[in-house]
Amino acid sequence: MVPLRLRGRARGRREPPATPAAPDGRKLVEPYRLVNWRRRWYLVGRDPQSGAWSTHRADWITPLAPTRRRFAPTPLPGLDYTAFVLRDVAFTGWKVHARITVLASAEEVLSRINATVGVVESVDEHRCVLVTGADSLEVIAVYIGMLGLDFKVTGPPGLVAHLAGLGKRYLQAIEP
Repeated sequence: MVPLRLRGRARGRREPPATPAAPDGRKLVEPYRLVNWRRRWYLVGRDPQSGAWSTHRADWITPLAPTRRRFAPTPLPGLDYTAFVLRDVAFTGWKVHARITVLASAEEVLSRINATVGVVESVDEHRCVLVTGADSLEVIAVYIGMLGLDFKVTGPPGLVAHLAGLGKRYLQAIEP
């Protein structure tokens, strides 16, 4: 495999998600996978000097002169390129972030969510953490309510207050 020499460029509201570059935006990247998420393509690559993994939005990069060097592939730890893109890119686009302890196995939670909802981290066979986000507290409340599983939320404080308000509203709706 041959490393890519590329230049990243910003477009839209946010800077492109990537590792730090030279002042002119040039980088040398060992390419590994293209991942599609939310109708965009991302290149998952590795910096040959630091070994740091990064994502690069494909429409924000310009390929430069090819290199003549070769590299021996080093697989991404965990081998889950899609989850890496979700962690590296998706979370940066959300206005609200949350870590929710779900009182169920990671496998159970994964069977109930779409991959774009977040990343599930196993704690033990009866608990996991859902790392998620959205543009509003209301959307996160919907995600975790739709799980149909018991959960604990300790933050962010705005989400805790929002769920407390929802809980009161729901209880009032069933009181005689």
